[in-house]
Amino acid sequence: MTAEQMNDRKRWIALYVLCAGVLMIVIDATIVNVALPSIQDDLGFSQSNLAWVVNAYLIAFGGLLLLSGRIGDLIGQRRIFLVGLAVFTAASLLCALAQSQGLLIAARFVQGVGGALTSAVILGMIVTMFPEPREQAKAIGVYGFVASAGGSIGLLAGGALTQAINWHWIFFINIPVGIVTAFLATRLVADRPGIGLKAGADLPGAVLLTGGLMLGVYTILQVSEQGWGSAQTLGLGAVSLALLAVFVARQARVANPLMPLRLFHSRNVSGANVVIALLVVGMFGMFFLGALYLQRIEGYDPLQVGLAFLPSTVVMGTMSLRVSGPLVMRFGPKATLIASLLSIGLGLILFSLTPVGATYVTEVMPATIFIGLGAGLGFPSLMMLAMSGATPEDSGLASGLINTSVQVGGAIGLAVLATLASERTSTLRADGESLNAALNGGYHLAYLIGAALVGVAIVAAATVLRSGSPAAAEQRHEHTHAEPAYSDAV
Repeated sequence: MTAEQMNDRKRWIALYVLCAGVLMIVIDATIVNVALPSIQDDLGFSQSNLAWVVNAYLIAFGGLLLLSGRIGDLIGQRRIFLVGLAVFTAASLLCALAQSQGLLIAARFVQGVGGALTSAVILGMIVTMFPEPREQAKAIGVYGFVASAGGSIGLLAGGALTQAINWHWIFFINIPVGIVTAFLATRLVADRPGIGLKAGADLPGAVLLTGGLMLGVYTILQVSEQGWGSAQTLGLGAVSLALLAVFVARQARVANPLMPLRLFHSRNVSGANVVIALLVVGMFGMFFLGALYLQRIEGYDPLQVGLAFLPSTVVMGTMSLRVSGPLVMRFGPKATLIASLLSIGLGLILFSLTPVGATYVTEVMPATIFIGLGAGLGFPSLMMLAMSGATPEDSGLASGLINTSVQVGGAIGLAVLATLASERTSTLRADGESLNAALNGGYHLAYLIGAALVGVAIVAAATVLRSGSPAAAEQRHEHTHAEPAYSDAV
């Protein structure tokens, strides 16, 4: 085997190591949801306090993604990845050993910090490792599958571990995975230096950004209890937006901004983030409300819910790993993305037709397959477009931005859909509908709103995004060895 072949093999193994880190974090986000009833019984949580087992993680995770990505640009992305893995693994051990509510919630917050540090820089590392368009399309396909399908795997793993052993093991399982991933990353992932803290050492900006995002995520998570029109929601939401507005204004005038606004001059970066924020509303709604539909109305247990989404995961994996790369190279990421959005929209519409007492094979599975098909094709295309306008110096920031769009867009969307679904259910109950029929009517409304937002995403993708010939981009790369696979000028 030649030295070039050895280096190429090492790059692909390094990709799988990075994706193992992604998988551990994505699985953790859903695996906990399955175990919540067991955690509540064991530690004596009230219903309102139980939500903080999830919320503490999400506030830290969603609030720190953007900052974590930028710090990776400044001091080195591998370093931030390894620090994040260490924090996440140590916090997982604390979660597993927790015998009190306070310790578990605190450990979950620290786990969210580690998750943000780890996941924020991974996409930036991948596009730097695979600058050639064809390889980049394939590598992002692998990443896209892991990032999008990990939720389904988490449902399966959570149901199996909780039912077979106990809830502590959903956290214990992270420890060997984290240690092995960190060890392999030090051996296989190149340690590229950052551009230096002086290039973006804006401490007041970091405080404004983190404070604004964390407060925003907290406000969204409290909507189900406080309501959209409450003084708390409106007040804290206004403060969050004000902090972020001051942060953006500061970035426009400081000499060394933490987040250079030049990144948003790229139509592909800005457009892709808008599209993914709209898309994940429907995706989060499908997984969250779809799981509730199967449990509350159809009587599935947690493991059966995971199995119900398994065909979607298999299709998603096939599309991401085998089909998306060749299609992107032939038709371009924009055309592939639009086709995928149409498939997801169709899946959500089919979900809105599911009856009480549905037959799984004919009335539920087709909807999950269309959504899996669309996600498997769409997420790799979106990741390529979102990273295409970023320079190597800004790749961590672009990576953190796309992850923030997913988390914040999904959180806002899920809060809106859950609220509207609940209101619709209450209206139907008042009209004399049975509980199951009323619940289903609420879920149907949420799916239709998600489908409508996917329609808006299609319009945004068609009008804002730019995508030229991938073959031409590949030829340019071969001649110039340019870093980005695509640019807005393509």
